[in-house]
Amino acid sequence: MAVASEPTIHESSASKAHSGKRFQIRRVAVLGAGTMGTRIAAHMANAGLPVLLLDIVPEKGDRNSLAAQALESLKKAKPAAFADPALAAHVTIGNFEDDLHKLKDCDWVIEAVAENLAIKRALLAKVATHLRADAILTTNTSGLPVGLIAAELPAEVRKRWFGTHFFNPPRYMRLLELIATPESDPDAMAAIADFADRKLGKTVVPANDVPNFIANRVGTFAMLNTFRIMQAQGLSIEEVDVLTGSAIGFPKTGTFRLSDMVGIDVLASVARNFSAGASDERADVTLPEAIAKMVERKWLGDKTQQGFYKKDRGADGKEVRLVLDLESFEYKPAVRASFPSLDMAKSSDSVGARLRALLAADPKKDKAAKFYWQMLPELFAYAANRIGEVAGSMVEIDRAMQTGFNWELGPFAMWDAAGVAETVAKMRAMGMPVPAAVEKLLASGGATWYRADGSEFFDVEAGAYRPVARNEELATVASFKKANGVFAENSGISLVDLGDGIGCFEFHSKMNTIGQDIVGFIRQQLQPESAALKNFDGFVIGCDAQNFSVGANIMQLLMAIQDQEWDDIDLFIRAFQGMTQAIKFSPCPVVAAPAGMCFGGGTEISMHAALRQAHLELYTGLVETGVGILPAGGGCKEMVLRAIAAADDVKPDSRGESVAVSETIRNVFETIAMAKVSTSALDARSLRILEEGDSITMNRDRLITDAKAQALRLVRSGYTAPFPRTDIPAPGTTVEANLKLGVFLMREGQYISDHDVKIANHVAHVLSGGSVTAGTPISEQYLLDLEREAFLALCGEAKTVERIGHTLKTGKPLRN
Repeated sequence: MAVASEPTIHESSASKAHSGKRFQIRRVAVLGAGTMGTRIAAHMANAGLPVLLLDIVPEKGDRNSLAAQALESLKKAKPAAFADPALAAHVTIGNFEDDLHKLKDCDWVIEAVAENLAIKRALLAKVATHLRADAILTTNTSGLPVGLIAAELPAEVRKRWFGTHFFNPPRYMRLLELIATPESDPDAMAAIADFADRKLGKTVVPANDVPNFIANRVGTFAMLNTFRIMQAQGLSIEEVDVLTGSAIGFPKTGTFRLSDMVGIDVLASVARNFSAGASDERADVTLPEAIAKMVERKWLGDKTQQGFYKKDRGADGKEVRLVLDLESFEYKPAVRASFPSLDMAKSSDSVGARLRALLAADPKKDKAAKFYWQMLPELFAYAANRIGEVAGSMVEIDRAMQTGFNWELGPFAMWDAAGVAETVAKMRAMGMPVPAAVEKLLASGGATWYRADGSEFFDVEAGAYRPVARNEELATVASFKKANGVFAENSGISLVDLGDGIGCFEFHSKMNTIGQDIVGFIRQQLQPESAALKNFDGFVIGCDAQNFSVGANIMQLLMAIQDQEWDDIDLFIRAFQGMTQAIKFSPCPVVAAPAGMCFGGGTEISMHAALRQAHLELYTGLVETGVGILPAGGGCKEMVLRAIAAADDVKPDSRGESVAVSETIRNVFETIAMAKVSTSALDARSLRILEEGDSITMNRDRLITDAKAQALRLVRSGYTAPFPRTDIPAPGTTVEANLKLGVFLMREGQYISDHDVKIANHVAHVLSGGSVTAGTPISEQYLLDLEREAFLALCGEAKTVERIGHTLKTGKPLRN
């Protein structure tokens, strides 16, 4: 299974050229099987590499037991560390006493033991004697000086030594800070940077060798200063979490819920590094006594089931969330916080607009504005004073905060959104110090840190604007749009010129929901003799948004059902099917580039493309049963085709049933009826949503260029569109009967509801090919007709209407 479960990664010519350099990464060792070490090892396995994971020898028991236990825990980790559970087989365990000699086979050795200088130095002294002359040795320290850790290593080893600071969890957090020492070999660093970019999906940001580097330096200041402001202004933990969440482009968890997830002990450790080594202007920002007390009591957050928050059971047995009272140090029921100005600002989709609205309120009358006028200017000032200290420019600081702390905007982009000149004027009026860097910006005549749509930044050292360095292989749809323009568009979708004869269908409706605007547009552009087919040789369907598409616009569907517009619903389903068939049978190849959430109709669009170039983090599924309907845009049809293709034998046996088809149809039936969603692109293969010929991109920023390259490859290989099939051997009525028997048994066991039974039986009928015997030739259009008929029948059910309404209201499915 090893080969099948590894990502098929599309490599550009640049990647192949790089493979000829003197540093190649084919095998990795991780020293330390703690939280970070094990997760780094898992992500190396996600990239398809064999990994050696070593830890200390315990006082008793098996000598490898610590690494073994860590690996077993890793297999159960939430969120999942492995993109496919089978990849755990890529990790070999061992210990520091018996297995250091195995390092001779490793190209990259990553030290990830405890944040203790003496422990790190003692281990590295032993490790150095086992390394190959071309092996790269790095540290994952989160804040200790990289040069100091390696000060006693041999000079030759120090050349291949530098910092590679991953963020937890490494599979999901994109940032990798690369920290050089004066002796670090630039070629070795370039090799790791390239490998991390292409194979690990990282945004690689160079950082200076200073305490806590970039992201932890700025992020820890933001968290500790927020704590200080909270106490000074008498705010509650719940209030601060609302104020420091998605409203200002920070993770929706807010400050304290995020701290629980990261670990209070981790926060304390980084904070101590911050206090001990960062001799900056904010010496007043230190580790709060309350956090030190929590660490002492082992209230470390999620890992110990209590931190700033904890869960309990109420008198009625229902789960309740409690929050820590920092004065009494006892837990009390959490209260949902609300601020009128915040509620109003949330109506805007733009974080910049929300920031401006929040700062426009009067801080003397509005609690939220009072908090922001303290928190944001102090954050802006702190970040500005770090330019040149933690990184070469403000660009690295912004990138580090966006990819390491998941901020929507970095501090300088946030400052631009808030208005630099306006904010500085208010800071002066409030008696706040104004950083020299921003004084230099304003004195130069500049009004923003970035200009020219973000393509230039203000270089503080030069006192002038400079181009932002761009890697052409990390191109976005927005950058292609800027360079080449838009061929055609409407409110929900654009056709963007990617160059080289490739166009890109870019969704930009809310959550990329698929409505009539998108359906009609794609059908029109892919019509024979259309201007698009005359101007482009191939197409990509993709976007820069976090999610490919959450599916069809069920609000429009609900309104049509309530108005009993059955003919309109029928016409829309026919149009949707026409769109997916236009994609599949287009004379020019169409490559889908799904990433993030890709549900329902989005999945159906992706499945009909000639190929799929998916991001590793793809959460895709035919989820329609969750809202009381079934896939009717060709999703059931494509699943039937894939199930039949996967079967060993499609000829009827003595009972008139194809056993192999029965099994594969049952698998896809479960996928649809249970509304299964993949946990990764690799998992999407097991659900048959991705096929073996589809490829996986590890770096989200490379997805569009990789998909474009796939489209070009198909064009240059003389792509020929498939013909609609009319010879599909129907699975037959026996298969349908078996599926319905399973549904009946599930209902008897009270695992599903009566409405679930009704939906599942419709799915079984469609997947079996209707009321025909096994092997009867049927067409793709016949399966589409079955889908549409079942869809319309379910739309007429009251419980389907309840499900759709509940999902729209809560975002969650209803099992009624």
